[in-house]
Amino acid sequence: MTTIGFIGLGNMGGGMAANLAKAGHTVIAFDLSGEALARAGAAGCTPVSDPVQAVSDADVIVTMLPAGKHVASVYNDTVFGAAKNGTLLIDCSTIDVDTARDVAAAAKERGLVAVDAPVSGGIAAANGGTLTFMVGGSSGGFSRAEPILADMGKAVIHAGDNGAGQAAKICNNMLLGATMAATCETFALAKKLGLDLQTFYDISSKASGQSWSMTSYCPVPGVGPSSPADNGYAGGFAAALMLKDMRLALEAAKANGARVPMGERAEAIYAAFVEADAQGLDFSAIITALE
Repeated sequence: MTTIGFIGLGNMGGGMAANLAKAGHTVIAFDLSGEALARAGAAGCTPVSDPVQAVSDADVIVTMLPAGKHVASVYNDTVFGAAKNGTLLIDCSTIDVDTARDVAAAAKERGLVAVDAPVSGGIAAANGGTLTFMVGGSSGGFSRAEPILADMGKAVIHAGDNGAGQAAKICNNMLLGATMAATCETFALAKKLGLDLQTFYDISSKASGQSWSMTSYCPVPGVGPSSPADNGYAGGFAAALMLKDMRLALEAAKANGARVPMGERAEAIYAAFVEADAQGLDFSAIITALE
């Protein structure tokens, strides 16, 4: 099996690192949080207190960090100086396309191979090993990354060259954000019209209004498969993170001259919800502001 350095053991990274250890890899894990390190240790990883320790002996380095600035900082301050020649770098963070391309180019100059591999699926999928990975990088980089990613997910798809994984992720999440906003307002309207929400779900989930936001992640408690709505909108994918991804999409749209009016409206809805103190609630909790 492979020696993997893993940096970033938050809500998503913790489960991902645990699944790599479960698959038999040697996972040397680092995070700034002592609690996260303890959980990683309990899950079979080897926790270390210095990021250099996590990457210096690794064949593969996986990062799962909040934003592009964190990825650039970790790569520039730690990875580039400590990684062995030829090491594969897999960044699973959701960041802007330009940063993904910049760090990949810098990695190549240093004899390293980098791919961007953002994920879809949320905390439950990270813990369950059922994530979907959208991968940007060379064919050689993808071939090396695919078996590692497969130990953390159900689907690993090569989107194109470096940055393409991030492009696919932000497009996907703009669509998800807009469809969830529409799903929430539709259920709120159905309720005001006197419809039984389970009955409406039974109808619409089998009709032309069907979407993943309805049938796999219904924002109404007690309707459809289990979702964060059934847990007080805790867990899942925080509204603040959806807002971050929506803003990445709008920045990319502006930079490339794309018109995204539905994306802009959805971003405004999430911004208002987060700024009104969403308290870490799942993004489907915007239904509570619409009812």
